[in-house]
Amino acid sequence: QVQLVESGGGLVQPGGSLRLSCAASGSFVRLYNMGWHRQAPGKQRELVARISSGGNSDYADSVKGRFTISRDNAKNTVYLQMSSLEPDDTAVYYCNVQGRVSTYWGQGTQVTVSS
Repeated sequence: QVQLVESGGGLVQPGGSLRLSCAASGSFVRLYNMGWHRQAPGKQRELVARISSGGNSDYADSVKGRFTISRDNAKNTVYLQMSSLEPDDTAVYYCNVQGRVSTYWGQGTQVTVSS
């Protein structure tokens, strides 16, 4: 089984930066794709960024150039570095791992961008 724990969320002013971390436990996590999704109140959950086991990444158009996803396979951890944050980035951010037969999700961490 895979368990995920997110951390790093909080309140930040527009234009600020924040780094999210997701620590995963379970066998073979280093072989799997990992990513970040977010969900704002009243809106559908959307993909923010994803990264393959080999380090290939892609992003939603809304965050491209502002967010960077990375991973440390030795620590079974994926990161999301967020900069130039905007109020529209306010959401609960969820880490996920695409396993062999299932997708696993963390409990989420709240990011609020407000002055």
